[in-house]
Amino acid sequence: VHPEGIMPAVMRAKEAGIPVIAVDAGAEGADAMITSNNVQAGEKACQFIVDRLKGKGDVVIINGPPVTAVADRVKGCKDVFAKNPGIKILSDNQNGQGSREGGLDAMTNLLTAFPKIDAVFAINDPTATGADLAARQAQRTEFFITGVDGAPVAVEALKDKDSLFLATAAQNPLRMAKEGVEIGHRIKQGKPPAETTILIPVELITRDNVNEYQGWVTK
Repeated sequence: VHPEGIMPAVMRAKEAGIPVIAVDAGAEGADAMITSNNVQAGEKACQFIVDRLKGKGDVVIINGPPVTAVADRVKGCKDVFAKNPGIKILSDNQNGQGSREGGLDAMTNLLTAFPKIDAVFAINDPTATGADLAARQAQRTEFFITGVDGAPVAVEALKDKDSLFLATAAQNPLRMAKEGVEIGHRIKQGKPPAETTILIPVELITRDNVNEYQGWVTK
């Protein structure tokens, strides 16, 4: 969703007296926005990279669509890398389109361009699993991959000992949805939130704790 492109629809709803709550996306003019702390997600995923590399290595960022969540994740990641001068970003402009297929294509290009990579940050889990597939196809195993979402595909990859996918900053979709419903109800009662942007913390899931991770629960 483009934050500005959706504004006409948002304004029509508000003119009709309907509260508009943006969940997991930016929307200009919305009464409130509930989203994961995407800067924190990038920070956690890339701090894992820094820690595992002991502060030194060549990394790539597989970027994504030009939306707020992606930009925030990349910002959080780069903020962490900037504090570690031993980390060199080889590439940050490959757009994996937020998909497995896009991640596969982007990583294939990166593997051709760079003979040695130490770690990969992908802006979401589908992109990360695509990057993992590209590495397997190219028989490149010198690096590891982190992502964002905590999606079922990430859980599956984290439990696969042959996967290069080692960590994901997990979102909590159920909590975001519940917050959205509650805030919408309060707005209808004339009690708008004090803050219009509500950030939901993320949790780093790795091979060490994936078996305790509840995943995207529905209740």
